[in-house]
Amino acid sequence: MEGVIIRLTEEKDIHEMAELDKICFRVPWSEVSFASEIKENERALYVTAEADGKVVGYAGMWVIFDEGHITNVAVHPDFRGRHLGRKIVEFLIAEGEKRGVSSQTLEVRPSNAAALALYRGEGFCEEGRRKGYYEDNGEDAIIMWRRITER
Repeated sequence: MEGVIIRLTEEKDIHEMAELDKICFRVPWSEVSFASEIKENERALYVTAEADGKVVGYAGMWVIFDEGHITNVAVHPDFRGRHLGRKIVEFLIAEGEKRGVSSQTLEVRPSNAAALALYRGEGFCEEGRRKGYYEDNGEDAIIMWRRITER
């Protein structure tokens, strides 16, 4: 995507990531949560999409042995519909694989059709549900997995 750089997240991105979360999610992560993830969590791997010096997207993963648990993916509304989410997820997966990750998992709302399409397109398969997972409305979460052998 022209004009957008996807790179590993840096401490300087924390404030803008928290602001983006407020735009993208009903229950956003706090700046303190992002700071803890980026600065202190040795298992955390985050990537950032930047355009004109501003954070326009990000994704995070916890690397636990050979598994990656994707914690969140966010794209600014002005940048949606341009396949930026896909590029961010692909970059995150590639960075995880460099660290020995051979499978990834995540939870997603059944009502989030765009995210489901993205994840299915990246080889994720539905393997279960977490009843009442989302605190804001009690919606279930679909558990999805992607394994290298499925590619």
